Amino acid sequence: MIHHVQLAAPPDSESELRAFWVGVLGFTEVEKPRALADRGGCWFRLDGIEVHVGVDDDFHAARKAHPGFLVRDLDQLAQRLKDARGQVTWDADFPGMRRFYSQDPFGNRLEFLEASSP
Repeated sequence: MIHHVQLAAPPDSESELRAFWVGVLGFTEVEKPRALADRGGCWFRLDGIEVHVGVDDDFHAARKAHPGFLVRDLDQLAQRLKDARGQVTWDADFPGMRRFYSQDPFGNRLEFLEASSP
């Protein structure tokens, strides 16, 4: 079982991270432990999975490596991302799944999936 996925973001990006992960995707922010809080970044949780976004002074977006999130209403999420001016790229190459790719505000690749109806 996976506890969390670690992504990176540039310094001083916490407000944009919160707007995206909480405001657009519906995650809840998790308070970082005191010993780690001074490092910057934010932690988020939804349905038992955490995403830890750490600050990297030499940040480069992950354009291929990515987390894949299983969601309940893929179309609704796609619309929320579009409404927030997010990119949604549908991909039909995964049998039994509907999915699309998007990006966080800093270009990190994200995949969202939902089981296809029989």
